[in-house]
Amino acid sequence: MTLTFLGAARSVTGSSTLLEADGVNVLVDCGFVQEWALRGRNWEPFTFDAGKLGAVILTHAHLDHCGLLPRLVKAGFRGRIYCTAATAELASIVLLDSARIQEEDAETKNRRHRTEGRSGKHPVVPLYTTTEAEAVLPLFSPQPLNTPIDIGGGALATLHEAGHIFGATSVLVEIGSGGKRRRVLFSGDVGRWDRPIIRDPNPFEGADYVVLESTYGDREHDRHEVEELLAQEVNTTREAGGNLLIPSFALERAQEVLYYLNALLRADRVPHLVTFLDSPMAARTIKVFEQHPELFDENMSALIERDESPFQFPGLTVVSSVHESKSINHIRGTAVVIAGSGMCTGGRIKHHLVTNIERPESTILFVGYQAKGTLGREIADGAREVRLFGTMRRVRARVSRIQGFSGHADRTELARWLSAMDEPPRGVLLNHGELPAMEALRDYLAEETGAPRAVIPEFHERVELE
Repeated sequence: MTLTFLGAARSVTGSSTLLEADGVNVLVDCGFVQEWALRGRNWEPFTFDAGKLGAVILTHAHLDHCGLLPRLVKAGFRGRIYCTAATAELASIVLLDSARIQEEDAETKNRRHRTEGRSGKHPVVPLYTTTEAEAVLPLFSPQPLNTPIDIGGGALATLHEAGHIFGATSVLVEIGSGGKRRRVLFSGDVGRWDRPIIRDPNPFEGADYVVLESTYGDREHDRHEVEELLAQEVNTTREAGGNLLIPSFALERAQEVLYYLNALLRADRVPHLVTFLDSPMAARTIKVFEQHPELFDENMSALIERDESPFQFPGLTVVSSVHESKSINHIRGTAVVIAGSGMCTGGRIKHHLVTNIERPESTILFVGYQAKGTLGREIADGAREVRLFGTMRRVRARVSRIQGFSGHADRTELARWLSAMDEPPRGVLLNHGELPAMEALRDYLAEETGAPRAVIPEFHERVELE
């Protein structure tokens, strides 16, 4: 039995791990690489024959876990993509949006290059097209939680609630028979306990080997109340007379921000400002949420029963067209603008940054992880100027961050998740994290749990499991 780490190995995005054993070959996730310095990996050919791949198990619908599925299908994959029903619906939205953005970005860059007289021999082409993304959708095979799935060759896969985003799972794969049967657990992205909207992580009873994410393996999240911190940001920006820009992932984070804003408005803890959800994908995501109430936690279910959905409140405008999006930047007075992408690598947030990044009265509020090499990371780390649409712009806006919004478990929560097993695993392998975070988590888990010292595989490394 071997694991080959094809993405998110000593890096945060592009999750993809190939499991091979006894004639079974299964890919767990097939994600898009978002770190700027590593994005060339998205264009590299797969190191295996996609046409002979037995199945894909998709842990959840974030782009860095599903974003290369169109390339996999184009390369010849025709098997099933196993995931929850919510993940299948959300991943369909994410992939089509990703294809659209890539097509638009390619056209924009080619137009700019023609204007600058450097179109030359190498026009910019999208990584994949809308048509190629659409070819993925018929392959999704929605599956229930906690029910073994026959993935071929006598292997079984079971999906458990991960508590990360809507529909997200951890995956247990069981291969072999009798005393040689082995259980390999892929954590996916582990969520947090007591977050709004979705249910808590549901750890497994045990596994022989665990592939564990480590995004926040070197820290503990700020335990301050998110509502209080968000109220401070809204009120401070209102007093300054600027706009509050919230770069946000369309899937889960945007809905969570709305949840807290709604609570603050109901309690009159913030002024009733105009609020824009400028993300068609986030709007479509809300519809998926509403179609799967079985995934809500108790508090969210109670709100829905009282007809108090946090996704609809006075002053909230869900923006659809590009024209409406552009008109936001002509509003005088303070507005709250929630727009993607969460790491400022594309989408409508970049246009709002152009208008606000040089305004000292405006605030750029980060509520999610900013991967190394992304525009969001540059701004969050204190860059004095950044490039936006080919032009350098000074960062004069106030930059702030609320860590408590994170959908990723911190080191104590990861230890809690791992320690819930009846017995420690035989081995732990860390992925989905920057190397310093991985090394810190390796040491922390060795001290705080009964698990063996974790291994940190390198990109493309093939690991033999006994």
